[in-house]
Amino acid sequence: IRDLLPDVVTLPEHFKHSGYRVEGGGKIFHSGMNDRQSWHAYFDQPRDPEPRKKPHVGLGLHQFWRWQPLEHFDDDDMADGKLVNWAAKFLKRDHDRPFFLGVGFYRPHMPWHVPKKYFDLFPLEGIQLPTTKAQDVDDLPGYGRWLARERTGFHAAAVRQNQWKPAVQAYLACIAFADAQLGRLLDALDASPHADNTIIVLWSDNGMHLGQKEHWTKWGLWEQATRVPLIIVAPGVTKAGARCDTPVSLLDLYPTLVELCDLSAVDRLEGESLVPLLKDSRAVRNTPAITTHGHMNHSIRTARWRYIRYRDGSEELYD
Repeated sequence: IRDLLPDVVTLPEHFKHSGYRVEGGGKIFHSGMNDRQSWHAYFDQPRDPEPRKKPHVGLGLHQFWRWQPLEHFDDDDMADGKLVNWAAKFLKRDHDRPFFLGVGFYRPHMPWHVPKKYFDLFPLEGIQLPTTKAQDVDDLPGYGRWLARERTGFHAAAVRQNQWKPAVQAYLACIAFADAQLGRLLDALDASPHADNTIIVLWSDNGMHLGQKEHWTKWGLWEQATRVPLIIVAPGVTKAGARCDTPVSLLDLYPTLVELCDLSAVDRLEGESLVPLLKDSRAVRNTPAITTHGHMNHSIRTARWRYIRYRDGSEELYD
């Protein structure tokens, strides 16, 4: 990032310049990549334990295309568990100035290895596969069909090797594990002296196909790949249980936090503050959510429509 954009001011860096204590840990910028000047201190992502049983269960297409319950391991043995323990210690401390804390969970990213107790929550005989439509990709333009089928080749292999249900089971197990770690983190915040004046933002970097459109993981511009969880709790601003169905963008988080924390404005931010929607979920927003995947491939999402245009000029439209 500093080779290409040496003068960019990242979100945590802006809080750092604004007098906040800024610490982070885990997967924030990306696994194995970090911008050290954005933080006062950083907890590097430790390694997860490897399954003791070989070979790994999976399809062998890539080092990440594998899953297996971890026998004899518990949450504290996992990288995300260690991350929560670190963050909980941070929250217990007394702080003489406001703080910005970034906690980057790795799961449910592949490989899908979590303690066995989370797999046990989802017996294979009870797994429901995602709703799919036969020949759903036949009317897509060529580039869309390539993204769906040839980009990974995972779906055909999962069906052929009877691994669709086990893969969904493993993904659900990782979701349950991540949910448990989030619960531990929120418990630590609630038990801290900072519970009543801390803004919480929960978000994910991408969505997940589990066979819809004969496609898996991300690498696409359809709904499952581009829609992510986004939950914001802002004391004195948001109402508990409120829901907003207006499509927004993750680019909006930066200006939103700047406004909520009354920081100085930052030039060249492309997002829009979500504060009007946080105050009133029915507020009018005319800007759609725009997602780009690869050079000149874009989707535009409004409350009703998703329009996709690929770089060769081909299109898809969904109601």
